[in-house]
Amino acid sequence: MDKGRILVVDDEGRMRKLVRDFLQRENYEVLEAADGSEALDVFFANGDISLVILDVMMPKMDGWQVCREIRSFSKTPIIMLTARSDERDELQGFELGVDEYISKPFSPKILVARVEAILRRSRGGAEDGEILEVGGIRMDRAAHMVEIEGKSVDLSYKEFELLAYFMENKGIALSREKILNNVWNYDYFGDARTIDTHVKKLRSKLGDKGELIKTIWGMGYKLEA
Repeated sequence: MDKGRILVVDDEGRMRKLVRDFLQRENYEVLEAADGSEALDVFFANGDISLVILDVMMPKMDGWQVCREIRSFSKTPIIMLTARSDERDELQGFELGVDEYISKPFSPKILVARVEAILRRSRGGAEDGEILEVGGIRMDRAAHMVEIEGKSVDLSYKEFELLAYFMENKGIALSREKILNNVWNYDYFGDARTIDTHVKKLRSKLGDKGELIKTIWGMGYKLEA
C-alpha cells in the first residue's frame, strides 16, 4: 500500500530517477516535474501530495519561487535540494518555511529517512495527542497547534517538533547531538548550524517567550519555565 504521494522536482532526469527509485522501494507514490513551472502545475492538479522534494536551481522558475507559491496556499512539507552549501541559502530556505535543507551530493537513504520522519510528525497520531503547557506556551500535538496567550503561533513541522522536544524536557540541558537524534530522527553527519538556525527562527516566532529557550554555551539548549 502506498505510504504517500511525493512530488520530486529537479531538472536533472538522473537525479529524479535516483530519488524516485529509492522512494518507490519504500512504497511511496512519486510524481515528477522537470522545472518550477511544471512543478506548480503538478502540485495544484493533485490535491493529495504529502511532501515536495524541490531543487533550487531550475529553468523557468527556481525552487525559491516555487516554494513561495506553494507556501502561499499550503503547509505541505518541503525538502529543498541544492548543489551549493551556502549559509545564506539555508537561512533563506528556513525563512520561506522549508522543513529540511539538503546539499548535493547526498545519501538517498538519508533523504528517504528524512522524508519518513517529516511525514510521521506531520501526520501525528493518537500517541501524540497530549496537551503540553510550559511557561505560558500551550501545545496541542494532535491538532498540531501552538498558542501563546490565546494567540496562534504558526510553526513549520520541524519548528513544532523542536519546541515539543524542548517542552517535554523542560529544565533539562540538551546537547545538539541529542536534539538531532531525537528531533531529526536520523544519524546526522554535519555541523550544528541546522539546529542553531531552527532555534533562532523558533525564538523569533515565540516572541517574548523565545527567551525561555536558553543557550548552554558549548553544549546546546534548555527550555526554562
